[in-house]
Amino acid sequence: MEPFVIQEPEGPALPVVASIPHAGIGLPPGYAERLANDKMRTLPMTDWHLPRLFDFLPALGVTVIAANVSRFVIDLNRPPDGVALYPGRFETGLVPLESFDGEPIFADPPTEEDIAAARRDIYDPYHAARWELLERRTEADRVIQLDLHSVTPAANRISGPLEQDIMLGDREGSSCEAWLMDIADQAYTEGGFSVTRNDPYKGGWITASCADEPGVQALQIEMSWAVYMDLNLAPAEAADAPPFAEAGERLRRVFSALLPHAVRTLREA
Repeated sequence: MEPFVIQEPEGPALPVVASIPHAGIGLPPGYAERLANDKMRTLPMTDWHLPRLFDFLPALGVTVIAANVSRFVIDLNRPPDGVALYPGRFETGLVPLESFDGEPIFADPPTEEDIAAARRDIYDPYHAARWELLERRTEADRVIQLDLHSVTPAANRISGPLEQDIMLGDREGSSCEAWLMDIADQAYTEGGFSVTRNDPYKGGWITASCADEPGVQALQIEMSWAVYMDLNLAPAEAADAPPFAEAGERLRRVFSALLPHAVRTLREA
């Protein structure tokens, strides 16, 4: 199993790279048996179906990198040194040991050797590829990194019930200039979505890692599962229900407005 997949643009490439680090469901041989119970074997912290939902991005000129491996093996949106992204708040680590609800994930947790192997074989290659894509798509020393996520709207140890559809995060203004946040907010709002900024999610490691790269404009886009999934279904089955296709068309319209505006602004800056 390849740790990730890269989709090249279908036509002229924009200076935009989208990463999808949490949609993978792949597990190494024997790994499922190490999980705590059948609930954990359903991979409840997955950002379900996002590569399929955003399958229109390459046709719009975006380069996409998406993980194939579950975040239960290694979390591609966490810092390798374990530094807290949200000091004082519950958060999962490089290899999560507790779910968002505080439940144990493993009956037989990964060893230090397991984690080192996952870093070598999955984490490091993913981020090396992401940076290579950003370098390849850079125009006049500037490029946009979009980090795409989704999450249950149910209350958990991170937040209360989510009332907004879209949660934009720029690490409180440190990962991109204000115009990118404004353009994304406008495009989603005009598309009929409710939007919040930096609450309760302000960006994980992928977004934070771009803060010291002056040419990179990085924005995390977190989306409630309620936008595109029938929450009465098991998440793994939800991509074949009507809300999924409807949400895909709405999102296509959002990005058809967002991308030209953002790229034009990037090129004029």
